Amino acid sequence: MQKAERLFQLMTLLRSRRRAITAESLAQLMNVSERTIYRDMQTLTLSGVPIEGEAGVGYRLKPGFSLPPLMFDEQELEALLLGVRMVQAWSDEALGSAADSVLNKIRAVLPDRLHHLHTSREEWLQVPDIYQQQSAPFSADIRASIKHQNKLRIDYTREDGEHSSRTLWPLGLFYWGRTWTLVAWCEERNDYRMFRLDRINTLETLEETFENRADRSLQHYMSMVCPDQ
Repeated sequence: MQKAERLFQLMTLLRSRRRAITAESLAQLMNVSERTIYRDMQTLTLSGVPIEGEAGVGYRLKPGFSLPPLMFDEQELEALLLGVRMVQAWSDEALGSAADSVLNKIRAVLPDRLHHLHTSREEWLQVPDIYQQQSAPFSADIRASIKHQNKLRIDYTREDGEHSSRTLWPLGLFYWGRTWTLVAWCEERNDYRMFRLDRINTLETLEETFENRADRSLQHYMSMVCPDQ
């Protein structure tokens, strides 16, 4: 974790608590050493953040201190909440956890006038997750392979029930409302193919990498299927 990100997370934790929190507790929450917490607290203090610290009690922000509030109106916040719930319901566990973190950061700096939107018991913006376990297997591994351009080897069950093994260049993930689909360049077919994640039986990330080409990339694929965009 970069220092700037760590300091932001530390500020988020301090803002979300009304009582003092010890360096030991902060270190455990952030998975760093207490020495790192001490150094980061000194950095924040020197930069003008009014932090109170007492041995054996812990740290807290001085009463009355606040960062500039996020300038969301109600519809913008509702859109964010809906997006977070979609990620939590329809993606893999790692992205769901990241969505939780986003929501906590927003909550920490939310203006008082908008707090009711995330504490309401009505929960009228619902995103059912009944298809999550079936629709998103292997998605975390596939996302990593797309980012690092690692080839994949999969065993796949086609719609007609036949099994096949493919070596793929993973290019993009698409969600169609019920299932996730991988768009990839298939070495066996020497062409683009789409693979439903819920039909992948096994998946192996290969050490071999690939380079996007003008005629083998997500942009090229999209230009073929959506020529007017």
